Amino acid sequence: MRGFFRLYMFRRRFPSTASTANVIESRSVYYAGSQISYSYGTGMSFAYCKKLSALHTHRCLCTSVQAKFPWGSSSYEKLLSKLETSLEDDCVDEAWEAFNNFKCLFGFPTQQLASKLIISSSYTSNVHWLRKAYDLVIVILKEKPNLLRHETLTRVALSLARAQLPVSASKILRVMLEKYSIPSSDIWSTLFSHLVKTKVGSYLASEILIEICGHYLHRTVDRKSSRQGKLVIPSATMFNLVLDSCARFGSVLKAQQIIQLMSCIGVVADANSIVAFARIYEMIGQRDELKKLKGHIDDAPVILNRHYRQFYDCLLSLHFKYNDLDAAAELLLDLCRCSKSLHSSDALSIESNRPRKPCVFQIGSSNLKTGYKIMVDLEKLPTDLVFDAQSHSGLVLFMDGKLFPTNKAMANIIYGYVKARKSSKLSNLLVNMEKETKQREPSLSSDVIDSCIQLGWFEIAHDILDDLESAKITIRTTSYTSLLRAYCRENMLEESKVLLKQIQKVGHFVNLSDEDVISSFLREDGTSCRPDTRITASDTSSCLVGFLDREIRKEEPSCPLIYELNASILFFCKAKMMEDALKTYKLMEERNVQPTVLTFSHLVNGYASLKAYRQITILWGEIRKRLEDTVLPADRDLLECLLLNFLRGGYFERVMEIVNFMLKYKMYTDKWKYKREFLKFHKGLYRNLKQSDARTDAQSKRLEQVRAFRRWVGIYHIV
Repeated sequence: MRGFFRLYMFRRRFPSTASTANVIESRSVYYAGSQISYSYGTGMSFAYCKKLSALHTHRCLCTSVQAKFPWGSSSYEKLLSKLETSLEDDCVDEAWEAFNNFKCLFGFPTQQLASKLIISSSYTSNVHWLRKAYDLVIVILKEKPNLLRHETLTRVALSLARAQLPVSASKILRVMLEKYSIPSSDIWSTLFSHLVKTKVGSYLASEILIEICGHYLHRTVDRKSSRQGKLVIPSATMFNLVLDSCARFGSVLKAQQIIQLMSCIGVVADANSIVAFARIYEMIGQRDELKKLKGHIDDAPVILNRHYRQFYDCLLSLHFKYNDLDAAAELLLDLCRCSKSLHSSDALSIESNRPRKPCVFQIGSSNLKTGYKIMVDLEKLPTDLVFDAQSHSGLVLFMDGKLFPTNKAMANIIYGYVKARKSSKLSNLLVNMEKETKQREPSLSSDVIDSCIQLGWFEIAHDILDDLESAKITIRTTSYTSLLRAYCRENMLEESKVLLKQIQKVGHFVNLSDEDVISSFLREDGTSCRPDTRITASDTSSCLVGFLDREIRKEEPSCPLIYELNASILFFCKAKMMEDALKTYKLMEERNVQPTVLTFSHLVNGYASLKAYRQITILWGEIRKRLEDTVLPADRDLLECLLLNFLRGGYFERVMEIVNFMLKYKMYTDKWKYKREFLKFHKGLYRNLKQSDARTDAQSKRLEQVRAFRRWVGIYHIV
């Protein structure tokens, strides 16, 4: 204080020099054995000098390194120059030191320097500096938001997304949306490509895409808004990235919402979109949607067979889930019919010259107003984003320009027909597939027969063999001999004689008597029939046997009826016929069919469309019971849907119950979104009411619940 007092007396004695920058008063102050030289310009106020003294006192107490700063009349220029030099030399640590000193004395630097510091820190390989850049952006947004440029925010968001910090990146992106500072669709696509790599990032990307669509739809309606900037239309690539991530992480309810937004925005879906649709609809069991698309995809160019393999894979999977073996068999035949070689020059030349015609895809019932349409360009395959054509390869395989059913698909349909005792339909399928493929050697049919023999299904193998002979389909000789050897091993002599006559008809064992042939097979070692030593068994048939064995041992699949009942509930909920939807739900209970997450989500959305929040609370009781009994899996989309509806309806006790469930299952909670919903619907709720003003226990309890929610989302003051 002695130094400040002398400075004060100096200014009183020499008032004419009070504004002269050349007169400097220097004093030394000792703290913890360190000497710090302070130089005060005579133009500085007492408060300013006190602030400077406090700054260096803090620095001396927080570090053991001796700090000396030549403060003077040109300290502003010196610090600014040091900051500029450090940034030019890419010395990020020195730049931050200069920035902190400058900010404590003079506030924020110029917009150019602040932006350069943030961008330089964002582009370093050290995540520490990236986090500091993000923290600085948040501080500037609170204190001086006009200091940040659009390009600066975009680059920081890109760096955060690239570093897999999706929560931080989403905060900046949402601020940009609120300020109508919206990047181009190409930048959004790049951002999403990084965000969707993680589960939390995928969720945030889907939420941001929904918010972008909301801004777009609002601004197209309110064109007179004075805050309108450049209108950015979400691209198909943005939707495809998010939909693909929703499919990978199982967020199917969010994906349905995004597909509907594609229709509202008017985005033309491309070939990647179709694959994403197929994967989503396969997960939720909406087979009718894929069946409607199939008619268009069958007419797509042959060159796109590789890409649309995933679509056929998903449709075939749904046929098996519905236990519709006839539909699955028909699809397998369709694949055989459309499997033309990609190397056919004539086909390629014809398809390259034909005009491209986008088609209209109807989603939902055309009889309901809730149905919507999407324009689809089936022949458009963007080069900037192409999904892996062989990913999720389970039932359909692309090879040599053709589509083939995998051994897993064949095992599904073989075991399905065998289990249903419909071997004649299996034979009919094999006959038709052999005729369509027109291969010289009918390896598929022979592999099926060999697999049946190895599994001990001799009667079925013999029936298939008879049906193929009747259709004049040639069978491998080894298939005959394998079945004959199996008969002999099991002492099925009558069947052996019948089969031997068939073998002799095709020209084998003609010069030997029946007794000689059968005796020779009976004398053979039984180990020769095992798949690993038997010469007659092909590698393909052995692989097929493995898949068949898995199908036999597999646990009983979910009841096919659940998919049909869920589809009915969805229809009734879309039509706002909730009584019929509840009747269908009760039918599930009567038939001992366990409702799924989709069942409850359809019912919740149906009640939400009518704003029947009280009915949702009743439904929540059933859901909570099933969650506690672990009968129903905890799904984040369903819980968030419940939370938002309870928040809109003002059921804060239920809101906090949902929050506790989400925290229990370690789910990401989007407080930004919940806070915005609260301010939208309950901004002035209990603004002036205190706990002591509550008249009833119920009102007191509700007030406490509202306060608990406000604290949780971070609303600490009355808005």
